[in-house]
Amino acid sequence: MSDGTLPQTSSSPILVLNGPNLNMLGTRQPEVYGTETLDDVIELCRRAAAAHGREISHFQSNSEGELIDRIHGAHGTVSAIVINPGGLTHTSVALRDALVIPEVPIVEVHISNVHAREEFRRHSYVSPVADAVVAGMGIQGYAAAIEFLLTRRA
Repeated sequence: MSDGTLPQTSSSPILVLNGPNLNMLGTRQPEVYGTETLDDVIELCRRAAAAHGREISHFQSNSEGELIDRIHGAHGTVSAIVINPGGLTHTSVALRDALVIPEVPIVEVHISNVHAREEFRRHSYVSPVADAVVAGMGIQGYAAAIEFLLTRRA
């Protein structure tokens, strides 16, 4: 973890990671996750970063191993990570362990309010290594995460 603030001079992108089932946004349980798509999420993130003269890179996978490999590859190449781990939030110690490797600020994002849902969703392996957690703001939570990373002052 860091203080959550990114140097404004950094040229490294912010990595936006999305885990299992997030490729189905817009069609999967729209009453819970809304009707916006993953493409809408990425465009929102691009705009939020661009407002600060910054860029994003993004990756989505339904495979835990692919997400971990992408996190490993982030070491030294990104300035921060915004991650919606999906269901891996509640199950993956391996994903949590990988997130400390890049040594950059991390914000965990959930579209729904996981604390108002099933009991099992209230536990996160990711939260203890994140600088912040955003939940229940819909896809606007991604923009809030990027704004936090780019404007927070310790």
